[in-house]
Amino acid sequence: MPVPVELYVPFLIAAVILILMPGPIVSLVIANSLKHGTRTGVLTVIGANIGTSMLLTLGALGLTTVLAYAADVFEWVRWAGVAYLAYLGAKEWRHVFKPAAVTTSPPDEKPKGVFWHGFVVAITNPKTAFFFVAFFPQFIDADRPAGPQLVMLSVTFIVLAVLLDGSYSLVAGRARGWLAGAAKARLRHGITGTLLIGTGIGLALARR
Repeated sequence: MPVPVELYVPFLIAAVILILMPGPIVSLVIANSLKHGTRTGVLTVIGANIGTSMLLTLGALGLTTVLAYAADVFEWVRWAGVAYLAYLGAKEWRHVFKPAAVTTSPPDEKPKGVFWHGFVVAITNPKTAFFFVAFFPQFIDADRPAGPQLVMLSVTFIVLAVLLDGSYSLVAGRARGWLAGAAKARLRHGITGTLLIGTGIGLALARR
């Protein structure tokens, strides 16, 4: 086992706590699951964690300096993502004040771009890579080769993220059934819109 048990167990506990903490990815997963169902939430989870994996790999390879130099590019992309999420949230809230809000969404409605929504939210936060560089070394044994330990910790973190973010999607997808129907359509739109706008705010507050 590349990572000693006495370091790996605390890492598991810390990683679970960090992943479960509400943030832009969690908010987006819940919003998409409420609007379109669990399957869409899972697509969002996959997109977000592929983005996180890329940042994690860059951090593990010691390329955070590259991200620092490229931060201006990330800023443009991040603000575009903020604007788009705010637009989606406002669009949902607009339904709250329309009579049409009492109608339900077609069951065969096919959402577009949710995979990329998740990917953009994850990849446009350079702070993530810097965080991992500060977080992972706390659980690495200096007397053992660092490479295998980084691989094990990285894979563990992504697996936990997929499972735990997926659980948010599952719960929100089930809640969607409870929120279905004409009488609760306004509430569903309001919750979805608020979460989307909150995701945008989370991205806007993410600083280098």
